Amino acid sequence: MVGRGIEAAVVARHRGRLSRLGHGQVLTPEGNGLWATGHTAPRSGCQIEVLIDGASALPEMARAMRTARDYIHLTGWHVEPSFELTRDEQPVVLGRLLAELAEQIDVRVLVWAGAPVPAFHPSRREVRTTVENLVRGTRIRCAVDPRERPFHCHHEKTIVIDGELAFVGGIDLTTLAGDRFDSQDHEARRRLGWHDAAALLRGPAVADVDEHFAFRWHQVTGERLARRPSPAPSGSHTVQVVRTVAEDMYADLPKGEFSVLESYVRALRSAEKLIYLEDQFLWAPEIVAILAEKLESPPQSDFRIVLVLPARPNNGRDTTLGQLGVLVDADKGRQRLLATTIRCLSGGRDDPLYVHAKIGIVDDRWLTVGSANLNDHSLLHDTEMNLVSDDPQLARETRIRLWAEHLQLDAATVAAADPCELIDDRWRPIAYQQLDRLRAGAPPSHRLLALPGVSHRSRRLLGPLVSLIDDR
Repeated sequence: MVGRGIEAAVVARHRGRLSRLGHGQVLTPEGNGLWATGHTAPRSGCQIEVLIDGASALPEMARAMRTARDYIHLTGWHVEPSFELTRDEQPVVLGRLLAELAEQIDVRVLVWAGAPVPAFHPSRREVRTTVENLVRGTRIRCAVDPRERPFHCHHEKTIVIDGELAFVGGIDLTTLAGDRFDSQDHEARRRLGWHDAAALLRGPAVADVDEHFAFRWHQVTGERLARRPSPAPSGSHTVQVVRTVAEDMYADLPKGEFSVLESYVRALRSAEKLIYLEDQFLWAPEIVAILAEKLESPPQSDFRIVLVLPARPNNGRDTTLGQLGVLVDADKGRQRLLATTIRCLSGGRDDPLYVHAKIGIVDDRWLTVGSANLNDHSLLHDTEMNLVSDDPQLARETRIRLWAEHLQLDAATVAAADPCELIDDRWRPIAYQQLDRLRAGAPPSHRLLALPGVSHRSRRLLGPLVSLIDDR
């Protein structure tokens, strides 16, 4: 009861805050449309390529940066000059690559200044050292952004090349907290595995990613960057760039923007058959409330929710388990909800694998990929960016690729199966069989694993309490 009361107070505070800022539509959007009322409208003529896991995404970033003729604009939570974008005989090292390119083109890097309290990483001191190592003896221009809210950060991860293509996603160019370079095979390597994703964007929406970089760069450095015309159409996807920027962080955006949250709210409320979410966290009570409502009053009998979360997130594990308990209660044993995690596996040996991807798919007709987690940090406080598309083929193909990876099936088998039947006949039996094996001390035989769903309500206190402290 105490947890529910605190949670209700947090939700009320969020609603009041958004309403005062003129963003009341974020939690109560008008109409049935899927597009958020953010700083950018959806743009047609785009092309999104979803790059799953670091071994796929990072070399593609290196290849694209080598094609730059004019400039590279890069943002990150933390960026290490020693980070390897490829792992072949002659690795492409990020700092060396940017330094070489900066001799011919403009290279600008914008990173979070780091945590003011040294107990958290990266600290201000660690970032200063990293930036010094990145720019020393080079023409790279790097700015640090200290305009975070208390206990929050600048979390977006973007790369814009010549205003013509962009990467937007969840992959940090650092080994801090874990090595981002991992393949879709997720073999056990006696270290923490890493599941993540980024999107390669072409077409007119690239201008919106670049405009956001130019906006932040100006707010931090005072330098105004020349605006380039939007790229010509290059695909069939309609794409909207959505973001989180807290109020009073930047002078030119005093009321902030919360279009990532609005986009999720619109899409999840519209769900009729399937909600599929991969995320690092599941804290946000507003998101959980929508999911619970769908489970309590499902739109149709074969409605399903599948969640892929880390077994041990780097913080807030009890909060996530508490919110899963809310969803289990709402499901009432009807097996419309499945909460899972994944592991690295080689033969009979498994290693932990961290789910860091931030992907949402609804009814194979709505897709989002980006840096925003499903917690209050990403949706209301941290600086974030996601891409959203309503292209059914893109959403379905992305789901098929992800499910093929997690179920260890070929894509053709996943594509031929009805999603609901695949969840009931494959996802659930495998996940719970592996959980039984784990509890019995038997070696794993599959990467998939069911997460425990029921927890004491006291576990729901931490996230709301933190929100009460730092949400203002």
